[in-house]
Amino acid sequence: MITNDRFLKACRKQPVDRLPVWYMRQAGRYDPEYRKIKEKYSLLEICLQPELAAEVTLMPVRKLGVDAAILYSDIMNPVASLGIDFDIVPNVGPVIANPIRSTQDIDNLRPIDVEGDLSHVLKTIEILDRELEVPLISFAGAPFTIASYLIEGRPSKNYIRTKELMYSEPEVWHRLMDKLGDMVITYLKAHVASGAKAVQLFDSWVGALSPNDFKQYVRPVIERIFKELSHLAEPKIYFPGVSSGELLPTIIDLQAEVIGLDWRLSISEGRRRLDNRFAVQGNLDPLVLTAPMSVIKEQAKAIMDEGMLKPGYIFNLGHGLFPEASLEKLKELTEYVHDYSSSVLNPSAKEVNSNVQA
Repeated sequence: MITNDRFLKACRKQPVDRLPVWYMRQAGRYDPEYRKIKEKYSLLEICLQPELAAEVTLMPVRKLGVDAAILYSDIMNPVASLGIDFDIVPNVGPVIANPIRSTQDIDNLRPIDVEGDLSHVLKTIEILDRELEVPLISFAGAPFTIASYLIEGRPSKNYIRTKELMYSEPEVWHRLMDKLGDMVITYLKAHVASGAKAVQLFDSWVGALSPNDFKQYVRPVIERIFKELSHLAEPKIYFPGVSSGELLPTIIDLQAEVIGLDWRLSISEGRRRLDNRFAVQGNLDPLVLTAPMSVIKEQAKAIMDEGMLKPGYIFNLGHGLFPEASLEKLKELTEYVHDYSSSVLNPSAKEVNSNVQA
């Protein structure tokens, strides 16, 4: 049963007593306890065990005191149901055994069968729905980001094969986007039906596109995804990944509640480019967590001061946590965000801890 709903309130631009906090990739590799689990099981093996995946999802909620949980999973999980053979290779990322190289490869992709092929994911969500006192965020990878792995065969720096298909065979490209869009819609609807309280669409690498290319080749499927999900009461979040600030003015009509911002753009400028239509989430540079705590707090305070100028702000990172991040620093940062924001949002409340600097 949810007893802490400030994340959901912030998504809807409702008043909160203090800023909600969660971190992308908060369930994972920076935690020594998680690393011990990974000595025995791979990421995909953990995902196949609902009780274990639920436990990994719960760990940062208990240890850090964050205001939302994010499902322990991977954006590649649903593509297995399409007939794609892949593995998550340590220090590499997704590696595809049968990358898409032809129109026939796209036509051979099966419709997703969530209940049949991905029932373990739904069981994990059901367990978390019973156990969590904060909202559960589930997620999917966006079509461009998923396509970049399926076409390149592995992570890429320049997306040459992906863009080659996009530019040279646009009809084939849009056929792939439509198939992956159908996958995302079906997958996220099933997550909500199983108990997810919010959904996030990760478009980690779409910042590699110009605004014009995004509008022509990607935005139609993103708009369709959120339109198909718009009847759901649960908040919808779009994270257009890193280096995506120039894309923001092109998504102001998206039927989502929240947009995630990376650290290259201030909260105020992000809101301006989005025409102040959305709640926003972000956007501390994850590598700031390598700094002394005084520097981390200084940067977090500057971000919060901008975020709290208007309703609808969620404190997060501008991208995911990295393995070298400190669990203790994250815990202290979470406490600081809660304490400082409470002192600003509730000035008549009792004095906050003495370690909070104005």
